[in-house]
Order: sequence, then C-alpha cells, then structure tokens
Amino acid sequence: MRPAAGEVVHFSEDPTITRFEPHVAATARQPEAYVWAVDAARAPDYWFPRQCPRAMAWVRPSTTEADRAWLGADRVHAIEYGWLPAVQSVRLYAYRFAASDFEPFGPHRHAMVAVVPVVPLGPPEPVGDLLAHHEAAGIELRLTRNLWAFVDSASRSTLGFSGIRLGNAKPRPNELHA
Repeated sequence: MRPAAGEVVHFSEDPTITRFEPHVAATARQPEAYVWAVDAARAPDYWFPRQCPRAMAWVRPSTTEADRAWLGADRVHAIEYGWLPAVQSVRLYAYRFAASDFEPFGPHRHAMVAVVPVVPLGPPEPVGDLLAHHEAAGIELRLTRNLWAFVDSASRSTLGFSGIRLGNAKPRPNELHA
C-alpha cells in the first residue's frame, strides 16, 4: 500500500475522516499546525498500529560493508515482541491525497505537510495484512525483546535510520534498575 505517482498518503485506524484539518500533533517538535502525509518511499514506515514503537534502517549508497553486514538486509523494520499481536490485528486505512496540496517537510523531504484543510481523493482504503505488505516489499521485520539495542546500533551507523513512537517502547535495559 503506497501512494501512486502524484499522490501522498496518510494512514489511520479511523475510517470515518472526510476532511483533514491542520493541527499540532501531541508528539510534535514544532508549534505549527499541519496535516501530515508521506511519499511512496516512506509509506512502509507507517504499516503499523499508530502507537506502535518502531525503528527502521536501510542501506544507503554510503553505507559501509560492516554496517551492511550487521543489518543483513537492504531494509529492516524492528518492533518489540509485545506489539506483534497488534500489528497482526489492527485495521489500518490509507487516505490518498493529491501531492500538489502538500509541501515537503524537513531536511529529508519525505514527510509531506499541508497547512490548509485537505479532502482525500476518495474513501479510505483498508491496508490489509501488514506482514504481507512487508514481505512483498522485501522489508525484513525483526522482533526484539527491547527496541533500544537496534535503535542505538542503527542510529550510530552509516545506514539510513528513522524511529517512530519510540516513547512507547519499553525502557532501556539500564533504566529498568535505576
């Protein structure tokens, strides 16, 4: 489930939205109100329940052979074991929008934002089996007891890296005994 050419997509567990209003997200790092969407390359980052903490790493042209060997695949998404039942059972929907209603956000330009209300191009589409989407896209999904070792290794590497909802991850192992 990715947007077609000229489109961006927003994923939601709510299939009843007819108009998206800009707002400041609870997890926002900026004070401006936006409607958020993603391009085709980053759509797989959102093939998860909204609150699921996840880390993504992928090979870039500048990735070292050592980091490529550590990752063991071209792209890996990691979640904690406890989130697997939610990934398997969530009913996720994709809302498609005209990309022309959005502007790239940030230095990597894969997140897209609208500063005015936007209406989807059509009704939301059920995304379906999230594990099957990962498999079809060639993305390895890793299950971990605790996400932080993967986060720390990937973020210090030459790999591309992103983390979403990491505040919902289990505490770091060294924080459990503090």
